[in-house]
Amino acid sequence: MAELRTTSADGTPLTALDDGRGPTLLLVHGGGESPASWDAVLPALTGHFRVVRIARRLYAPGANAPATHSMAVEAADVLAIARLLTGPLVLVGHSSGAVAALETALRSPGVAAGLVLYEPPLPTRALVGGEAARRARAALAAGEPEQALRIHLRDIAQEPAERVERLLAAVRRPMSPRPGLAAGLADIAALDALGTGVERFRRLDVPTTLVEGDRSPARLRDRLADLAAALPDARVVTLAGHGHTAHRTAPRALAAAIREAAGRALC
Repeated sequence: MAELRTTSADGTPLTALDDGRGPTLLLVHGGGESPASWDAVLPALTGHFRVVRIARRLYAPGANAPATHSMAVEAADVLAIARLLTGPLVLVGHSSGAVAALETALRSPGVAAGLVLYEPPLPTRALVGGEAARRARAALAAGEPEQALRIHLRDIAQEPAERVERLLAAVRRPMSPRPGLAAGLADIAALDALGTGVERFRRLDVPTTLVEGDRSPARLRDRLADLAAALPDARVVTLAGHGHTAHRTAPRALAAAIREAAGRALC
């Protein structure tokens, strides 16, 4: 494994992990995670592809969540890493990282030969966080991180009540909860700032595979269906028996879907 280093358009240092050989997959991890969150998927990809995993600035260790964040910044970061790479590449993204990959392709035509997007939480018909996200940010600013996390889990992620309380209990310790909560709320604000609707994606004529789990929340699957209907060249692949975290729970199944989709895009 090698580490790539560069700077983004605004001078921010960026890094990415570089593994394997072959056609390039540029992978953008989801919110609250890191490149390492895809470690289990890697062995089933690196025998076929060069896999470059960007470390998103928002979730870098020790990073402070910025006062403002945007998907334009995310796209600029992805593009900066893409410019280090040669040959055609496929952008692969998960959750908000899938939105960053999508925005990169939209804002920089020709950067990607294809897209593989695993449940991007786009605000297709309604905002992702909306009023609930504003209440969560206010609670965090008021020094009430547990309340902010409760709002996030209950009203944004829409977790069942019993799971919300279990998760809160798990972080109810000194130095908790979740140092990445502010970053996650900044991520959601960046998604909401895109505005609702999918019309602008109708011009993105890039082979795109949209991956969903049949056990994922309905709101994610509905948003994915809206995007699929707008994109000129899209297909949907459903991972039977899995949800939003197949990179952890079913890495081989997810890797197989990515291999097949990348092969189609690069043929």
